[in-house]
Amino acid sequence: MEKLNIADLTQRMNDFVQAKGWYEEKTNRKQTPKNIASSLIIESAEVLEHFQWLPEDQEVANKDELAAELADVQLYLLQLASICKIDLEKAVLNKLEVNMGRTWS
Repeated sequence: MEKLNIADLTQRMNDFVQAKGWYEEKTNRKQTPKNIASSLIIESAEVLEHFQWLPEDQEVANKDELAAELADVQLYLLQLASICKIDLEKAVLNKLEVNMGRTWS
């Protein structure tokens, strides 16, 4: 499997959205920050469903399904950063640097 960086993944996500026509003016899947942020939260909740009611020491039952949900979250995150013109790679590196200097209690 080829390794891709955030910019490559974002480009592939944009190519997919373009191919589906979701950047068109008359689409029922308008790519607005509000719509994408809402979708991000919905997909995140679907990740949580895989762990709901599991005992603390039990692994998730279906890792392939979990992986698919995590991929949905990643794609919506990339899309939100893209349409908000945020360099996600830079934001992650900056946040890691800030967190390194924090004291966790």
